[in-house]
Formats: sequence, C-alpha cells, structure tokens
Amino acid sequence: MADRETTAHDFLAQCGWAGADCWPLAGDASFRHYQRLSLDGRRAVLMDAPPETEDVRPFALIARHLLGLDLSAPEILAEDAVNGFLLLEDFGDDTFTRVLAQTPEAEAGLYELAVDVLADLHRRPTADVVPRGLETYNDAKLLEEACLLTDWYLPAITGHNIDAAVRDGFIAAWRNGFAAVHGQPRTLVLRDYHVDNLIWLDGRKGIARCGLLDFQDAVAGPAAYDLMSLLEDARRNISADLKRLMLARYAAAIPELARPGPDRDAFKTAFAVLAAQRHAKVIGIFTRLCLRDGKADYLIHIPRVWRLLEASLGEPMLAPVAAWIDRHIPPDLRAASPGTEAAQ
Repeated sequence: MADRETTAHDFLAQCGWAGADCWPLAGDASFRHYQRLSLDGRRAVLMDAPPETEDVRPFALIARHLLGLDLSAPEILAEDAVNGFLLLEDFGDDTFTRVLAQTPEAEAGLYELAVDVLADLHRRPTADVVPRGLETYNDAKLLEEACLLTDWYLPAITGHNIDAAVRDGFIAAWRNGFAAVHGQPRTLVLRDYHVDNLIWLDGRKGIARCGLLDFQDAVAGPAAYDLMSLLEDARRNISADLKRLMLARYAAAIPELARPGPDRDAFKTAFAVLAAQRHAKVIGIFTRLCLRDGKADYLIHIPRVWRLLEASLGEPMLAPVAAWIDRHIPPDLRAASPGTEAAQ
C-alpha cells in the first residue's frame, strides 16, 4: 500500500497537484478507488485503478469520445495508464440517486433528462457514435454475462456446482432471444446507465446537465440496452407509470419508433430479452460481490432483480429460458439468499 501511495503522490506531483488536500469518495463494485482533491481553489478527482485488476484506458477512451459528442463526461486532466491513475474533472456529489432522495418530486424531470441523453445518442449514425474497434455485444459476451447466474448464484444456493449439461442447456435457451437482439440497429452502449451513475450538473444547459460516469465497459450493441438499464434499475423501484411515460418519450424521439409497427415491436422484444439477460447477470454479480469480495450489501437488491427477471421472462422469445429457470431455479430457491456463510 505504501508503494501505491508513493506512486500516486508522484503522479499528482507530475501533474501539478502536489500537496493537495484529499479525502476518499464512495467506491463502486470494482477495484477502483476515488479521492477528491483540493488545491488553491481547484478541485479534481483521482481515480486509482490498480493495473493488476483494472485498466484506465477504456474509461479515458470513452470519456474523450463522449466529450467529442458534446455529452458531459468528465474531462481527463492527466493520465498514467501504466500505473493506473486518472485525474478527472470533479462533477460534484449530486448523483441522480442523491437528488432523488433529497427531492423526490424531481423524479420525472431527471428521468426525462436521462432518456433525452439516450435519444440524442441513438439518433446519430452508428459510425459517429461507436469508436473504431470497440468491442461488440455479441452472443459470446451476452452469454458469458448471463452465465454468472449459473456459475455464482446457483452454486451458492444449492451448495454444489452446476452440471455441465445443465449449464449447456441454459446457454442454448438464450439463442433465439439473442437473435432478435442482434437485428436491432447498433449504437454505443454505455452498459451501466442508471441513476447511480448519472450526475446533475447545475449551471449547464440541455442534455449537458446530465453528467455521465462508469462507462468504461462500453460496447457496440443494441439501443434498447441502456434504456432498459435505466428503467429496470436493480437498486431502485420504478413505478409502472414512470416506465410507461419514459418509454413513450424515448419512442417519440426516435423516428423509427414514433409510430406503432414492426420496428417498435422488435424494439420491445429486444428490450425484454436484454432485460432478462442483464437481470440474470446482476443476480450473479451481486452474489459474486458477496462471496468473492466480501461485499454483502448488494444482496438486499436480489429480490427486486428476481421480480424484474420474472417479469421479463413473459416475452415469448424467452420461453426456453423461462422453462429452464422454472426447472432448475424454482421459486423457493429464488427466495433463498446466498448469504455470507459460504464466504467465510
């Protein structure tokens, strides 16, 4: 740790922040750590991402790309990719989550702003919004993530590893659904687009008031993903009325979806399939965070995510997935918590 601190101090000295006051900021589900810096009236945020577990280059790449699209990502003030440090513009503490807790009546306006950011991004040509060489959200990646449910949650609640043939059946069950997803227009998918990762930037105008964070895992993929991530939040209950209004707002802003028809139907199917995939992934991730990383706080959200997953499985294209889950994770197992015993 002392060596890491020395390397961080050297980085700050090299970019003109030697002697800055610093204090820790809340972390996230990764191995990254953040500190707020203050020096001579200036403020910034230090991202400390140990290179043995993290890579700052994707964050820097997407941040600069989003800034080039006139969206509000943090400016990269200094970078040391080898040692895993970024010095970032400080967006402050007003995450949408915090604003909603303090001002519940702001809910509709904040969600409208978040939807408008996505609509602006998704109306642009793919070549403009997807950086060259960006990874594609293909079947292999979608399945790798969905299998976090079988590889972490299922063993945690049953006490034994899943049989390979049973796991193969889970994988096969997704194929038709993913085929529908890949028929959607491709755009930049930020991958973790929800109120915890959006910042209210007072003083800016239009969609620039929405600050963007945690986009280092961005991929090229279907537009429905980020909208689904926003409206089917693993950590926050969203009313059916608000979801309906935001879906309608988004559809009205996208020419291909503005009227009922095959394009809108295909988008709804993709939304449901991607919702099921994400919720399966998140249940697995929250389990892994508990058992591997000792972060049990995430377990409280698993019942909500199961409800969201069960609702999304009503999509006919997901009938094979629904049947697999009913057989191998019946409702009594879904009610079980991975707990912390297995981690001890």
